[in-house]
Amino acid sequence: MLLKLERGFDKFADIIGLVTAIAMVLMILNVFYDVVMRYFFKSGSIAMQEMEWHLFSIIILLGVAYTLKEDGHVRVDLIYDRLVPKKKAMINMVGAIIFILPIAFLVGLSSIDNAVEAFASMEQSGDPGGLTNRWIVKALIPLSFLLLIISTVGFFIKNLNAYKGLHGINEYNLKGEIEDLKCDLEEHKHHVVNIDGSDDEKKGDSK
Repeated sequence: MLLKLERGFDKFADIIGLVTAIAMVLMILNVFYDVVMRYFFKSGSIAMQEMEWHLFSIIILLGVAYTLKEDGHVRVDLIYDRLVPKKKAMINMVGAIIFILPIAFLVGLSSIDNAVEAFASMEQSGDPGGLTNRWIVKALIPLSFLLLIISTVGFFIKNLNAYKGLHGINEYNLKGEIEDLKCDLEEHKHHVVNIDGSDDEKKGDSK
């Protein structure tokens, strides 16, 4: 039962991650458009420039919940890395209850009034040609912390299953990713050196 719940919460978090990835692509295209228009055509749009930080807000606010699912948040690993998986799971569960949930509730509830006020006043950009309906971005704040709360419940269940020994802890291995990148870079350098060497040999043979 708990494993099915865990998979359900993971799928929910994956959907959030997909939305965040789409927002990332849109932001990159937006920045590319702004740069091209500014430096090649000497023109631009205030609305498109403001859209950049709107999309950036979506990436940050929604990405928090997905990052928790992937266990990618920064932590102090001096002690944690040396613990057995069962103790790691216990620390994660206690941290989720004591730290994540209270802060998520507090920030989420306190940000609702700002979103309601922005909607009631139809707040918009103070710059001419800027974006309207700024309440949409402000409404993302309580929404993002609601999603974080849901993701935290899934995070707790996942670690509870790990504590019971139903599966291991799938930790975000930043060090491993760095080492993989280093290996890929070394392979790329080695490949380039081999190509250059073969080209030199061919030039020598032709002479």
